[in-house]
Amino acid sequence: MTITKDTMIGDILTIAPQTAPLFLSIGMHCLGCPASRSETVEQACAVHGVDVEALLAKVNEAIAAEE
Repeated sequence: MTITKDTMIGDILTIAPQTAPLFLSIGMHCLGCPASRSETVEQACAVHGVDVEALLAKVNEAIAAEE
């Protein structure tokens, strides 16, 4: 599965929990709360001032490393 800017954070964490540290590193410290899990990657990056393409590259790399 390739993660895009429209993928929900909760969906990513369900299929690839190993990516949680990447989200924590951008300031998403409440990964278990319903609000953060229902945000898209793009929304999370906008709120936390992070380049969405850079985060997507890291997330997809982490997922590919587990396959």
